[in-house]
Amino acid sequence: MLLRKRTVVVHDDSSDYSDEEDEAVEEEDDENEEEEDFVKEEEADLREGGEQDDAAGDGDDDEEEDQRSSVTKKARISISLKGAKVCKVCKAKDHQAGFVGSVYMDCPNKPCYLCKKPGHTTLTCPHRIATEHGVVAALRKHSMGLVDFVHERQLRHHLPPVKLTPVIPNGVDSAVIRLHSRRVTYLEFHPTKDNLLISGDKKGQIGIWDFEKVFEKTVYDQIHTCLVNSIKFHPWQDGMLYTASSDGKVCYTDLETAVPVEIFDLNPDGWAGPSTWRMMYAMDLNAIRNLALAADNFGFLYQLDMRSNLKIGKPIGVHKKGTKVVGLHCHPIEPDLFLTCGNDHTARIWDMRMLDSDSCLAELQHSRVVTSAYFSPVTGTKILTTCQDNRIRVWDNICADLTTCSREIVHSHDFNRYLTSFKAEWDPKDPSECLTVIGRYISDDFQGVALHPIDFIDISTGQLVEQVFDHSITTICPVNKLHPRINVMATGSSRSLFVWKPKEESDVGANGTESEQKKQIKLRIYEADGGKSGKGKSKHDYDDDDDDDFSSCKKKGSNGEGPSSSKVARPRRRC
Repeated sequence: MLLRKRTVVVHDDSSDYSDEEDEAVEEEDDENEEEEDFVKEEEADLREGGEQDDAAGDGDDDEEEDQRSSVTKKARISISLKGAKVCKVCKAKDHQAGFVGSVYMDCPNKPCYLCKKPGHTTLTCPHRIATEHGVVAALRKHSMGLVDFVHERQLRHHLPPVKLTPVIPNGVDSAVIRLHSRRVTYLEFHPTKDNLLISGDKKGQIGIWDFEKVFEKTVYDQIHTCLVNSIKFHPWQDGMLYTASSDGKVCYTDLETAVPVEIFDLNPDGWAGPSTWRMMYAMDLNAIRNLALAADNFGFLYQLDMRSNLKIGKPIGVHKKGTKVVGLHCHPIEPDLFLTCGNDHTARIWDMRMLDSDSCLAELQHSRVVTSAYFSPVTGTKILTTCQDNRIRVWDNICADLTTCSREIVHSHDFNRYLTSFKAEWDPKDPSECLTVIGRYISDDFQGVALHPIDFIDISTGQLVEQVFDHSITTICPVNKLHPRINVMATGSSRSLFVWKPKEESDVGANGTESEQKKQIKLRIYEADGGKSGKGKSKHDYDDDDDDDFSSCKKKGSNGEGPSSSKVARPRRRC
């Protein structure tokens, strides 16, 4: 019985097929032909030997069969890859999905990625063409009930009757490239020094950067060992700050010495597995009550006394047990009210005077995870939430019925796991409480380049006030912070920090674009690592090999103790 081995040769008709691959295929064909000739010669020799030995008897037939079975012959089967290309999403052959140049094409057989509704793609979505599509503008109410009277008399009178034109920081003024070793997770401006920016990253580093003097920066890497989720300055000591991290700690740190005081640690025994590891995700300070409120990934709230830096009371479940509390914000006027949001698809309003697991004042329902929730900065009467269903929701009056929101604004911020969460934040300098800022996930084509702009949205109408971008920033900008006193915005994109300021009229040419000469003079960029790291990576590589909080916590521990091992903080590098 003669065994035949077949060699499959695949012919690729695509234009990317190189000459080197053609030569390799030809060499392989020549080798196969030589092997076939050798097999034919062996078979001929066997046949001649068999005819001469026929007279010797039938005893040698078995040996001849064994020799023939040991001979192999290779035959080629050619397969052509010609044919219609298949969609990677739905496997259909009549269309494709993916990037076409700098524009991403959706699969028409799937719901729109932006508004989550079928019948169209993201490119033709009416919400992408006009952000105010389907949004009902805020109306002035003339009916006066008891609640409306209290709202108008005591709260709303703080708002000016005329809404001023906002000043948008739309030009990059300075930047520090690759300041952090991992992606930026939080930004905060110094309360008294306008030119100081504090940043935290996924690795637990705290960065201090003077964006007026771009070379003056400091990075501390021993305060925390995991994601820095919140940074707040002490109300009366501007050189001290509170930080909450996924290592389960709340630290009180001096910016000059960088020696942290661990005022609270949820994991005193170190790493014991992901099922028991607790992380601090949200934190805010109540200056009037001298309290620091922090919440973990199991749905519990903790109260810390800022005078003694000690925990007071017992933890209180403010969200569904086992779900993360990812946002916490205290009311700017009323010291007893605060707002939380979490992974149980809700945002809740609480009163400090009757704080219990079942005593929330109101529950704001959402369809997916709520990544942020904030009171309005001037009066605190409005609530702004960001949800992963690509919706920004607004409640105009916290004294009214909160079962349904006043407006829903469709915006692209449904992100993947390698990004910091998008959060729509108020402009603290806007007295009308209408201007918000948030980064955009879906890219747009700007002169042939796919960029992810930062959107300024008027939440009273849903209208896009302005989208700011820079051709040098090709990564996504999920972390954005507006300065509380001057017209400055800070952006954290991957490991880098950017500071935006309004473009001066003298810097803008006749066609509305900034002249390259003046832009090069004005823009100050400093590469923190000398430009050595990060080379060879695509624009979609966000310097995160994995986004598993547990793995980063586990790697940080020493002697098997996990990230709760105490270390003396020291500056990593200083310029």
